Amino acid sequence: MSTGRLTIDLDAIAANWRALDGMSGETVQTAAVVKADAYGLGVAKVGRALAAAGARRFFVAAAEEGSALREALGPGPEISVFSGHMSGDTDMIHDLNLVPMLNSMDQLTRHLEALPGHPFGIQLDTGMNRLGMEPGEWAAIAPIALAQGPTLVMSHLACADEPDQGMNARQLAAFHEMTDGIDVPRSLAATGGILLGPDYHFDLTRPGIGLYGGQPFEEAEMVAFLDLPVVQIRDLAPGETVGYSNTWEAERPTRIATVSGGYADGLQRHISNQAVLFHGDEPCPIVGRVSMDLIGVDVTHLTETPKALSILGPHQSVDDLADVAGTIGYEILTQLGARYTRRYARGRQ
Repeated sequence: MSTGRLTIDLDAIAANWRALDGMSGETVQTAAVVKADAYGLGVAKVGRALAAAGARRFFVAAAEEGSALREALGPGPEISVFSGHMSGDTDMIHDLNLVPMLNSMDQLTRHLEALPGHPFGIQLDTGMNRLGMEPGEWAAIAPIALAQGPTLVMSHLACADEPDQGMNARQLAAFHEMTDGIDVPRSLAATGGILLGPDYHFDLTRPGIGLYGGQPFEEAEMVAFLDLPVVQIRDLAPGETVGYSNTWEAERPTRIATVSGGYADGLQRHISNQAVLFHGDEPCPIVGRVSMDLIGVDVTHLTETPKALSILGPHQSVDDLADVAGTIGYEILTQLGARYTRRYARGRQ
């Protein structure tokens, strides 16, 4: 069975980074978040494209991700690890020159004892209650931590994709209260925070989803294009059904294309009987349940027999598909399966 073709436009990723970089002042550095294998699109090639565009600081979720990125980028760029210095990470942090964002007193102690003099950053919790030191813990430990010369003090916004959400202003105020007066670069904004404006930019921004064409960066260039090959075409009479559990029944003579792709490839069952694929500009509805490897699509209205249909493309972004599935674009991207033939393009053509 032929597999779907996932085209990743590296020029679009670079253009999105430059656009987000241009939204902050000249004194603000723009990093790049490439965790989860660059949001499912391949950290080696994406990382190199971002470095070529001008990114010099990168963020990953775990030290193991930092290893793959360091192999791709070489010794120059700074690679920071959101999860900090976990037990067992010491050799990797040292050997690969990773910068852990320390999240607790325990992590600070571990780092200073295991790797004295090795660069580190600090992550603070300003209300998200996920990672970072809370105000009381930070107040107690700040003199010790700051004396060791951290490279960055950061926090993370919980509701940056909702500009009118009061949580943004509360977290901004908390970050000021916890960090004003320190002589260390500061960072609060990811993609959504960049769009909130300069009050949130501080010294470094950390765009993630916006690099990959996702909301809330509405001006982003599209990055991921996914075409699914047609395995078989069949003609149905009224009353015949498609797929497991007979969830769709033909009401008229219908032509069905069975395409290669399914929930094993990250195309969720939630889009069954709801989402559409495209043949050029023509939408073609999914009929029946999405199964592990195959999807039925109504192509009755097409004037030609398609060889492939597009599920991500100019007419349907990752966020459009996510809306149908009841999820978010992040999840669509990071679930794109390993079976796709991946093509990295410099521009869509």
